Amino acid sequence: MNKFVAYLKSPEWSPYVAGAGLGVVTILALLLSNALLPAPQLLGASGAYENLVAPVGLALDPNNLYFKSIMPPGITWAVLSLVGVFLGGLVSARLSGTFKWRKLPDKQWTEIFGPSVAKRWIIVFLAAALLEYAAGIAGGCTSGLAISGGVVLAPASFIFIAGMFASGIVTALIIYRKKY
Repeated sequence: MNKFVAYLKSPEWSPYVAGAGLGVVTILALLLSNALLPAPQLLGASGAYENLVAPVGLALDPNNLYFKSIMPPGITWAVLSLVGVFLGGLVSARLSGTFKWRKLPDKQWTEIFGPSVAKRWIIVFLAAALLEYAAGIAGGCTSGLAISGGVVLAPASFIFIAGMFASGIVTALIIYRKKY
């Protein structure tokens, strides 16, 4: 038991153990939501942001069907999952002793993009907005398409996973080729 607790507190886990754990959590979420809610809910994060932004969207356009019907405002299952991810990460960092407040940008960012904190905030904001927009076009975010879609064997999920890895490799080569 002590080895198990020590492993849980370690700052890095095997990707196989973490992947298996994520699979178990995804299946449990699907089963529990199916038992507790009118329709089963798959894991996903982008919908939570849309539920939280919906009041602004409805204020700008009260007849907006997307925010009235598809992504209504409120504290939904997705919002609760997103809060759980944040709190779980916080607890994990505290247990492993790796939690710390730090000034950004870090060394890797500074070497590639320079030391400007404002530049980092702008790039991160624009990248997040692009990611959210792309998730809407694709029908879900990484967790919604890759993880939850994979659990239910959705063909689009496997196409998305291949595209995600390919685009990640190309992006890393473009950004980091000159430094590494």
